[in-house]
Amino acid sequence: MKLRGRAYKFGDDINTDLIISGKYKFFTLDMKELAKHLLEDIEPEFSQKIEQGKSFIVAGRNFGCGSSREQAPLAIKEAGIAAVVAKSFARIFYRNSVNVGLPVIECDTDKIEEGDCLEIALEEGTLRNETRGIENRIRPLPKIMTDILSEGGLVEYFRKRRHKSAALDFTD
Repeated sequence: MKLRGRAYKFGDDINTDLIISGKYKFFTLDMKELAKHLLEDIEPEFSQKIEQGKSFIVAGRNFGCGSSREQAPLAIKEAGIAAVVAKSFARIFYRNSVNVGLPVIECDTDKIEEGDCLEIALEEGTLRNETRGIENRIRPLPKIMTDILSEGGLVEYFRKRRHKSAALDFTD
């Protein structure tokens, strides 16, 4: 799986309330509506800059800290972000992201700047900054995770494989 797009850079400790403000989660769970408010407390016009499937959120350490609500990665995915690249992630955010089909990439982000064009090759474990001519190794994802991501999330992954194994059939 290869992804290409433009970097939008944020800092350390971006919590789930900064990703999607809690004030909106009380009024709607409509992901299209929540996606319009993505990271607006940091950058008010951010959601309008995103190019569907060709934009990356790039951050520092501890991205997605805070609550365990799935609305944060779901809103990111609905907004059209191709992947989140960060030095590290809060554990539950990382797991929720993979479960909903949002790629999360761990690597050094110091040499990535706002607007840089990136190419990420998940299976090869590389992130190439085409703007700066730099290639980084990324923490490789296990095959099961790339399979889940390529299916669009855990639910679709199991749905497509339900007929292949009785062990995966949770309908009984």
